[in-house]
Amino acid sequence: MTDQSEAEGEGMFPKSVGERLAAARLAAKVDLEDVSSRTRIPLRHLEAIEGGRYADLPSVTYATGFAKAYARVLGLDEAEIGRDVRAELQAQGRVHSQHEYFEPADPARVPPRFLVWTTILLVILVVGGFAIWRAGLLGGLDGRDPAAIAAGTDRLDEAPAAPVTGQPAANVSVAVGPAEGQVVLTARDDVWVRISDAANQRLFENTMKPGERFEVPADAKDPKINIGRPGSLAVTINGHEVAPLGPADRAIKDVPISAAALRARGAGAIDPAANARAPAGENSMGNTAIGVIGNSN
Repeated sequence: MTDQSEAEGEGMFPKSVGERLAAARLAAKVDLEDVSSRTRIPLRHLEAIEGGRYADLPSVTYATGFAKAYARVLGLDEAEIGRDVRAELQAQGRVHSQHEYFEPADPARVPPRFLVWTTILLVILVVGGFAIWRAGLLGGLDGRDPAAIAAGTDRLDEAPAAPVTGQPAANVSVAVGPAEGQVVLTARDDVWVRISDAANQRLFENTMKPGERFEVPADAKDPKINIGRPGSLAVTINGHEVAPLGPADRAIKDVPISAAALRARGAGAIDPAANARAPAGENSMGNTAIGVIGNSN
């Protein structure tokens, strides 16, 4: 058959889109697998296009897009291929409208599925992080409306905090330790001790041995102590030792030993040596009478 007869035959029996694509691919010595790799169109779909089996495609709307992508790889006129595919679809009764219909995007330009899911996940994380930050911001405002605060219309129900200065405010009381506490007397050496209350009722009287302890009754009213050698007695309040009751080896009489009195003594450190130099009946602070009695030993 001559070239002229072949041309006449082609005019009478034109090749389908699939046949033209296959012929162009073979002429360009391109494998179908290479076309699939470059277009990201599954190999079975390319085979269906070459065979004109558009029913094997996911949808007829994909036929034009896939065929145009195929033609682009081979350097053919993709617009012409698209028109011819639509004509074949109409001839097969698969398209009943002459109007342009939806064509899927070029598969080569469609982002991979993992990229789409990654983008969605990032959006979710950003939105969730913003929501958490927003909740923390509102929580820091104690639930007040930020817009109202900015407009100056928000008011707190409580008075504003006092300014921070080096000195306490005049109307603010400074917390002090409680006057209560367990007073415990512990002998360091043999020492005579007598303890009485405000009514001069004897609470304890004896010579204490080293290590012996006596707990002053917490309900005793204004307990006082007489002792021969104050230096031989350790005095504690709730386990914390306080200042000595007097000179180490000089007897004292009627010294208050309630927790409140001992704490008051602790506010100004007592110098035993100064007490020893002070006149009888007066300590170095001049405001607590201490009767000096003869050494019991």
